[in-house]
Amino acid sequence: MSTPIIELRSVGRTYGSPPTTALTEVDLSIEEGEMLAIVGPSGSGKSTMLNIIGSLDRATTGEAHIAGHDLATLDDAGLSAVRAYTIGFIFQQFHLSDGVSALENVATGLLYTGIPPRERRARAAAALKRVGLGHRLGHNPRQLSGGERQRVAIARAVVGNPWLILADEPTGSLDTASGAEVVSVLRELNAQGAAVVVITHDAELAEQMPRQVRIRDGRIVSDVRREASWAS
Repeated sequence: MSTPIIELRSVGRTYGSPPTTALTEVDLSIEEGEMLAIVGPSGSGKSTMLNIIGSLDRATTGEAHIAGHDLATLDDAGLSAVRAYTIGFIFQQFHLSDGVSALENVATGLLYTGIPPRERRARAAAALKRVGLGHRLGHNPRQLSGGERQRVAIARAVVGNPWLILADEPTGSLDTASGAEVVSVLRELNAQGAAVVVITHDAELAEQMPRQVRIRDGRIVSDVRREASWAS
């Protein structure tokens, strides 16, 4: 059994006054090198869970641990360090800067690591080659297809070699063929050792994953491991 990279223990999250409950008594363990989908309808709590797993938000109750760190004990600088060195984020809307090249977009993923600019660009080029875009280094996002833009976003997420990749609806803005390409890239990254967590409301995408965690009304209602659909 490998070491959990994420561990949530009885995690709850409420907002406002009177409180609105987003998560209730969530227990979840994600091991190094796992690949899974957290799936649920809009308003189910999956985005709140993403924010807690990604150290973007704090639990109201319970404990959240990332790579052995108890998030409740970390200040803002400590949380930023966890995000910079442990987690890579991929978002549905890409969040790329149109005015600069794919290379420079990916290099921004290393801005807070203290790595010199020349090395940042070298690592960015390697990350783009890793996702099959070595021939698009100088192109800006407007010159790329939707699938290529998402692969740039993936390269930015993995340029620091994080242990954990959090992908929030990574195929939601893509056509079927481009979405399949992105899933293939995520699968390859997982095969290379990264834990990959896909947050989605897409049941078809979730069905492809070797583990599905279903959430509804802020509670985990099922957690199923099985052979991935691509394994054959």
